[in-house]
Amino acid sequence: MISLDIKDLSLQEVQYYLQNAVAPRPIALASTVNNKGEINLSPFSYFNCFSANPPILVFAPLRRVRDNTTKDTLEYIKEVGEVVVNTVDYNIVDQMSLSSTEYETGINEFIKSGLTPGDSKKIKPPYVAESPVAFECVVNDIIELGDGGGAGNLIIAEVVYIHLNDKIATEDSKIDLDKLDLVARMGGNWYCRTTERFEIPKPLRNKGIGVDAIPDEIRFSEVLTGNDLGRLGNIERLPTTEEIQNFSETIAMQNLNSGITNPDLKKIELHRLAQKYLAEMKIEEAWKTLLQTKS
Repeated sequence: MISLDIKDLSLQEVQYYLQNAVAPRPIALASTVNNKGEINLSPFSYFNCFSANPPILVFAPLRRVRDNTTKDTLEYIKEVGEVVVNTVDYNIVDQMSLSSTEYETGINEFIKSGLTPGDSKKIKPPYVAESPVAFECVVNDIIELGDGGGAGNLIIAEVVYIHLNDKIATEDSKIDLDKLDLVARMGGNWYCRTTERFEIPKPLRNKGIGVDAIPDEIRFSEVLTGNDLGRLGNIERLPTTEEIQNFSETIAMQNLNSGITNPDLKKIELHRLAQKYLAEMKIEEAWKTLLQTKS
């Protein structure tokens, strides 16, 4: 393990480690307006949701590292106190990136990026019509985290209206995850997409046994991974001796037991078979396989 003391790192190095390690980060494409009616559009990846009641989104425009100046988004929010947080999918990722260009104050990035402004219902800034989901927000607070270059300014934004794009909406006004091709920020110039998904069962409402309760011959397996053990620990009780015995009469178990006589090799194959069950979310079958040698 390489250990680094923040006081020994330059600001650029600190920023490098944060942005490359804390990833992927969702993107808030923020649209704002100032008192003159000038519109600004700019993306921020220091962003997430923090509350449902009230519905709160938080993002952080940073002071520029090179000259410690602030961005128009922050200044416009200080003037008007409203913002639309637009989500970003793969269809608009390059237009989003173009909107991050530091044009002069007063330049409308909607026009520069070719994105379409939509009329918001409750606030002044327009939303991005191409965005999968857009959140109209009023700003409850701005928290300055520092006064030097790279310091963030937390924008605490309360959602007052939601726009759901037809292209990702279901008939009952929900979000179709198969159509939601969101992008997220990595380090440097890298991004990723959310089209590749996997499911992890939530921990049981009643407490699972935990990894510490797994027998050592399984817990310290040469085959099973930490994720496998985590899944095994998400069960309320171990199978009974009768359940294990009944499972031994399945075709899969009979084939394995009849084909392998070496106990060490048999253990490895049992663990491999259990791993396949775990990949299919068949936790009970995995346990019954692993406990064959104890029945």
